[in-house]
Order: sequence, then C-alpha cells, then structure tokens
Amino acid sequence: MIGTWVNVGGILLGAVIGVLLGRGIPERIRDSVLQIEGLAILLIGLNGVLGTMLRVDPVTGRISDQGGLLLLVSLVLGDLLGEALRIDERINRWGEGVERKLGAQGFSRGFVAASLVFSIGAMSIVGSINDGLRGDTAVLLIKSALDFTTSIILASSLGIGVAFSALPVLLLQGSISLLASSISDLITEPLLEMFCMVGYAIVLSIGLNFLCNTRIKTANLLPALIVPVIYYFVRY
Repeated sequence: MIGTWVNVGGILLGAVIGVLLGRGIPERIRDSVLQIEGLAILLIGLNGVLGTMLRVDPVTGRISDQGGLLLLVSLVLGDLLGEALRIDERINRWGEGVERKLGAQGFSRGFVAASLVFSIGAMSIVGSINDGLRGDTAVLLIKSALDFTTSIILASSLGIGVAFSALPVLLLQGSISLLASSISDLITEPLLEMFCMVGYAIVLSIGLNFLCNTRIKTANLLPALIVPVIYYFVRY
C-alpha cells in the first residue's frame, strides 16, 4: 500500500496548500477559478466517457460507439437507488455538521467533488492492483503527482473538504491493494472500461455543476457504478 499512502499524503498536502492560498484570493476570483475548474473536470469526464465508448475501425476508419445503453441504464438505476437511499442528502447533512464544528463553509461540496475526481478512473484500480501484487508503485506515484496538483486547485476554491477526500481514496485503493491477489483475475479490460465509462460520466456531472451552477446530485449517482459490474458478471 505504499503507493496509496503516497497518494493520500499528496492529496492532504495539496489541500492544505490550496486552503492557505485560497484565503488570500478575493471571492470573485475564487468564483471564476471554480468555473474554470468545472470546465477542466467536465473535459476530463467527457474524454473518459468518449475514450471508453468510441472505437475506430483500423481498416475503414469508421467510428462506432458501444455501451451507450449500459451507460443510460446505469445512471438511471443508480440515481433511483441513490434517491431511495438519500445518499446525497445524508452526505450533505454530515457535511453541514462538520461545517458547523470546523467553521468550514462548503465542506460537503468539496468533499464529494474531490472524492469522486480522485477515486474514479483506471489509474486508481490498475495502480492499486500493481501495488498490491508486485509492489509496483509507478502508476500510483504518477496519480499522486496529478492529485497533488488538482487538490491545490480544488481546495483553493472549495476549502478543507477536499482534504477529507483522502479518506475514501485510502479505503478504496487500500482495499484493492490488499485484495489484489484475489481480484486481479476478475478485473478484465472490458469490465474496467465499462466501470470507467460510468465513473467518468459522474465526473462529467461534477464539472457541469461547477461550470453551469446546476444541481445534479452526484452522490446519488454512486450506485450507478455497481450496474456495469453486475452486467459484466451476468453476461460473461
């Protein structure tokens, strides 16, 4: 789990730096930066979704897509389950409690957004498996550098909630590393692509919230990540 611990440390350090930098930035500039962050996150999510859905025929050069129906079903079912469980409401209620205790405005927003951005993606899964099986931390070290930079930017406008996103990263990547020998054969390329397709769609929704000031309840979409996993094992 060395790679995961380095990743967690990078997120925490970056968040602290971002919070300190953000205190000296006027609110109008923070709002502007938040919109730019939204644009960047939206493009990352869009690139991830298209990268897993689109295929180019090497002979004809024709572009085709796959997984569109699975993506739609996953998001709809995930949202229905999330609404039934009131995931977004419960996280926000917990975040508001932390806000009152720490005096940290916008805690839940920073926590949810950063947790999804840092946890979803092939680097988290593949890097954790490599770390757990072979002690190869290369992928997670690269991810740590990226997350460090991103946490600075996010925390400068979203606050200390970004730092707490290190906890789900630790739980997710640490669990995968510890279970790597048992699950490595199960995580095939098709499964990883389907999982990341849905995950990046959720990341895209975070970007829309920042950029367009919409209110997509991204936390309620988390159960959508289970659908492609179930679909894969039922089909294959």
